[in-house]
Amino acid sequence: MKNIFLILLVLFLPTSLFAENVSGKKILIVVSNVDDMGDVEKHDARNNLWEVAPPYHVFVSHGYEVDFVSPQGGEVGFSMDPIGISSYTIKYENFLGKANASLTPEQLKPEDYSAVFIGGGYGPLFDVAENKTILSMIAQIYEAGGLVGACGHGAGSFANVKLVNGNYMVKGLRIAGFPNSTEKAKSWAKQGTLLPFLVEEKLRENGAIALNKETLKDKNEVVIDQRLVTSMFLPSAALVAKEMINLLETQ
Repeated sequence: MKNIFLILLVLFLPTSLFAENVSGKKILIVVSNVDDMGDVEKHDARNNLWEVAPPYHVFVSHGYEVDFVSPQGGEVGFSMDPIGISSYTIKYENFLGKANASLTPEQLKPEDYSAVFIGGGYGPLFDVAENKTILSMIAQIYEAGGLVGACGHGAGSFANVKLVNGNYMVKGLRIAGFPNSTEKAKSWAKQGTLLPFLVEEKLRENGAIALNKETLKDKNEVVIDQRLVTSMFLPSAALVAKEMINLLETQ
């Protein structure tokens, strides 16, 4: 009778619970506290909601616990209107509650996390990309066998991560990220002149094989190289998260 009860319990428990128990660790989403680019006109920076909320939804719906971290902790800003999956996860999965209670880097233990994800928006280029504590934490998670994922400008945020051997984490790896050509053609950041650096340029400078719409057959492709999972544009943010889960569950 006891065995029958256990079998029934397993059959009727949500499958998402097993992912959390099997993983044993959490996923960390890195976000920015920067609202504008610091210019007189205060061009918008923030985090791109469509590149952060869908991955969060994918992670939690597969049973993974998610923490947010930002350089200063606390509330963070998002651009883009909440529609589709973004709207759903805000209403039903406490996305904003978690994001606006983001932890400081000092509150985290890298060993608690099996993966890190960074979405786009310009904000992370201004504060995350140069935050030594966050960069070190990403390096520790990666070198412990963890995954690192990003979408859009997110790859620029981890371009400066250095490993124990002194090499950049991205060195020699295929990384998809926002292209110079698009940056220079758009007015969002005055053709890129307001930015601390260009994503493609920084990736190449640090030894990555930078990929984008000019080198990929499909600009929405998710690129997986070892334990880095990236995409250049926001429609694939949720796909990056799903590919990260696939890798985690086959490790």
